Amino acid sequence: MKLFDLTGKVAIVTGGNGGIGLGMARGLAQAGATIVVAARNAQKSAAAVNELTGYGVESAFLPVDVEKDASCRALVVATVERFGRLDILVNNAGIAIRKRPEDFTLEEWTRVIGTNLTGAFICSQAAYPEMKKVGGGKIINVASAMAFLATPFSLPYSSSKGGMVQLGRGLATAWAADNIQVNNVLPGWTDTEFTEAPRRNLAGFTERVIARTPAGRWGGPNDFTGIAIFLASPASDFITGGCFAVDGEYTVTA
Repeated sequence: MKLFDLTGKVAIVTGGNGGIGLGMARGLAQAGATIVVAARNAQKSAAAVNELTGYGVESAFLPVDVEKDASCRALVVATVERFGRLDILVNNAGIAIRKRPEDFTLEEWTRVIGTNLTGAFICSQAAYPEMKKVGGGKIINVASAMAFLATPFSLPYSSSKGGMVQLGRGLATAWAADNIQVNNVLPGWTDTEFTEAPRRNLAGFTERVIARTPAGRWGGPNDFTGIAIFLASPASDFITGGCFAVDGEYTVTA
């Protein structure tokens, strides 16, 4: 359907070499978009690029360190130099450090906020003029259900993701007149490398998540292909500043 067709569009997916980022990249590629996998691990990214080109689209790895302003801006410049335009940005790169609040160092706090929130802001700011040049664009922030939940062990992470939601809403308001839609995706518990540590180290954790989730299972990377296509396509042209939970209703249950 043309409503979901991304042929001719160019997308950057930060952290697009695995997990939710790769799941989203798969969706965008299947809809016809050219994909820039922006990450740090070259070997892992090469494998992702190889997979994505199998959908019959162009794909390339461009290195980025989203903690660094110059790196984020160079990513956008390199993308436009190589592919001629930028239409879609998926701010997915993120990290988490599990500790109680009183045990965090300022360096750890700054690293989590810098990667998850500041990096998304810089990438979005760098993408804005390029999207404006082509008449509009789509920015998808991968926040988290933890933007609205709390635990004793994830304060910097949940703070960064709550900030990411407000970042998306603010950018949506600022850039709506430029035909740039900005939306937030809120993943629930998803079976990726990112969640491997708590699943391995916390007895019964996997089972507790399933018991609370009405869908009766953990999410997987490919549960994010559809929402990526929708929010990147003309089908969502009048939807901006929204928050879309992809969590099997985990955040709805008490």
